[in-house]
Amino acid sequence: MTDLLIIGAGLTGLFAACTAARAGLNVRVIAQGAGTTHWHAGTIDLLGYLPDGRQPVANWMQALGRLPPAHPYRLLGAASIANALDAFQQLAAAAGLPYERAAASIDSPGPSAPSQPIDREDDSRGHFTDIAPGRNGQLISPVGAGRPVFLAPQAQLAASLEDERPFLIIGFNGMTDFYPALIAENLRRQGRAARSASLPLSRLTSRRDHNTIQLARLLDQPAAQEKLIEMVSEAAASGERIGLPAVLGLKLHTRLLAKLNQASSARDRRKTPPGSPLQPSFSLFEIPTLPPSVPGMRLDASLRAQLTRLRVRVEIGMKVCGVRASGRRIEWIETETGSRPLRHTARNYLLATGGILGGGIRGDRCGRVKETVFDLPLTAPQTRSQWLRPLFLDKRGHPVFQGGVPVDTRFRPLGRDGAPVYDNLWAAGSVLAHTDPIRERSREGIAIATGFAAAHSVAKGQ
Repeated sequence: MTDLLIIGAGLTGLFAACTAARAGLNVRVIAQGAGTTHWHAGTIDLLGYLPDGRQPVANWMQALGRLPPAHPYRLLGAASIANALDAFQQLAAAAGLPYERAAASIDSPGPSAPSQPIDREDDSRGHFTDIAPGRNGQLISPVGAGRPVFLAPQAQLAASLEDERPFLIIGFNGMTDFYPALIAENLRRQGRAARSASLPLSRLTSRRDHNTIQLARLLDQPAAQEKLIEMVSEAAASGERIGLPAVLGLKLHTRLLAKLNQASSARDRRKTPPGSPLQPSFSLFEIPTLPPSVPGMRLDASLRAQLTRLRVRVEIGMKVCGVRASGRRIEWIETETGSRPLRHTARNYLLATGGILGGGIRGDRCGRVKETVFDLPLTAPQTRSQWLRPLFLDKRGHPVFQGGVPVDTRFRPLGRDGAPVYDNLWAAGSVLAHTDPIRERSREGIAIATGFAAAHSVAKGQ
């Protein structure tokens, strides 16, 4: 019999499944569709802004005490969050998609040690490795602003705004929704040296229009990779950091990134006169684009590959249409099929369907806000006029996005009386109450930390 049935295949559900399977549980994942990994930037944002939303958080560990007492991070504590992040970094590295601290390394070649503080230390080029645990880095957003990030894939690390080297932002003629001139202009307004260039897409393909996924798949091909390397080498100057849209391969991403960096070093060796000091090579980084997100899809594919190795099935197209409970235990759930409902039984269940964005919570025209699988009690206002504040960009956020499923310290959903609704049900991720993950820039951090904690809570109860 299945020990844990996870409902939801986003970052929360997939990472929780990996955690539970590695703890020895028999795990299955079902979901109505793909998770929101396909929408986000591929970075792990822990806590970018506090509820007042005024200034970016410099160090999330130091900011935890300013969150509401029932916030998921306050239920966990800094040590539990750090353990979850360590486990995520180990899993991502094993899957071939290593993540590093955005603030701990500027153009450093190897993975950082996430569990140990690193003292600030200047190197011979004036760059540095850092810093105290919990410190966020500032990476470039799709419009050239800074965005607070804690962990980033290697392809985005060189986008750090803490590095003083100049930028060259490169786009492709004919690629929509990526604006290198705008990004460079906004960087210059922040006092950064930056320029932009647009490369002809016709040198890569005869097609006139490509979206991000099509370009990433094209750049998995060796011939297209060689052409891109040649084009970038022609456009770049020594010492520049090259920002490209996040399309550098889908399945063979790390191979292309290594080729580009090797070409950078080789070019500078050729251009440096004998006996002269070698000039710093250009380094490359990806800038996230509008959805669909190629970095998010890489992360999703990496986690699914790990689950395949752990013999965990992930089944998409499973919309829950019925639940059977007896007393304080869930006996089974049913999902829609073409003929009759399909029944799923397990010893334990984990709700990881997301909030309003992920479809785990929905509101109707009569003002009711409902959790869509188990109809659990929510903290969201049940009067439509109270959902939103008058100002769209109100610094306090909107109550409907801050509502969710309240849980205890073991992440079991609570009823109106403050007791767990079911003894074999857990909840994690954006479906949880007392947080506004998008406004806080904490969506991925909450997914990883609460998914990890809930999976371990289930494993300890077995």
